[in-house]
Amino acid sequence: MGTDSGRTTAPWGNNRGLYAVVLAAADRLGASGVASARHDATALAAHVLGCSTSEVERAMVLRSPAPDALVDRFEALVDERARRVPLQHLTGRAHFRHLELEVGPGVFVPRPETESVAGHAIEAILAAIAAGTAHPVVVDLCTGSGAIALAIKDEVPTAEVHAIELSPEAHAWAARNVERTGLEVDLRLGDAITSFGELAGLVDVVVSNPPYIPTGAVPVDPEVADHDPAVALYGGSADGLAIPRLVAARAAHLLRPGGVLVMEHADSQGASLPAALTASGNWTQVEDRPDLNGRPRATVATRDQSS
Repeated sequence: MGTDSGRTTAPWGNNRGLYAVVLAAADRLGASGVASARHDATALAAHVLGCSTSEVERAMVLRSPAPDALVDRFEALVDERARRVPLQHLTGRAHFRHLELEVGPGVFVPRPETESVAGHAIEAILAAIAAGTAHPVVVDLCTGSGAIALAIKDEVPTAEVHAIELSPEAHAWAARNVERTGLEVDLRLGDAITSFGELAGLVDVVVSNPPYIPTGAVPVDPEVADHDPAVALYGGSADGLAIPRLVAARAAHLLRPGGVLVMEHADSQGASLPAALTASGNWTQVEDRPDLNGRPRATVATRDQSS
């Protein structure tokens, strides 16, 4: 690949087919350390062309020509992705369970592993409905883009869903997603650890994906280390659990006796977070659950009936 004024140029042009264009981009992204190179190249092509990735794949199989409108915009996006700008920042979209959300700089990009966390919360909500609670009250602490709260409202429409986010930038993205989806979520800007005082003792399920990375740790992936906001990453202590402990304490204040907490954590905290919750005396039936890759991902605990 040649360069022009410091910009890397891709070895394609209008005389090349879409198949060659996308594969050349995938090779470039792979050489830059992007693990999902083929997927990302296809997603960027779909974004530029305004179509689905399946339509791009079909056009590649048919060896369709690369439209003139693709080349320059696509090349620029591939350059950015090769510099490890998150794919979701380039497309402005992130898929989460059944939803397509808007994301960008200033908000944590929802990850596939968090979908299982939302799933655990939904299971707890459905259990509350089965036990006779027609309209379970749910609170999402540290909502970020609003992904978990919106997924819950989407999949359990009878739930009364509340969510809060500390960062004004992330809150703005969440507000856009509430508007975009049309889902009824009570979204607030504020501190999770002092939130929703009027709901104390009334909440059926609290779910949270709080900051939990130990303060001395640096995420390996540049997409996280360089682009996700620090306020959404670091847990405020060497073990990463200072903020999760505070969020769990607020959850204990909000939940009714027998209510359920679902909290995401790092894969290295599959023993330490359950131990911290157990030691607090607020919880029973504390268990840890893996994500779809089998890694420790979420702690589920029941609010003690006696405390």
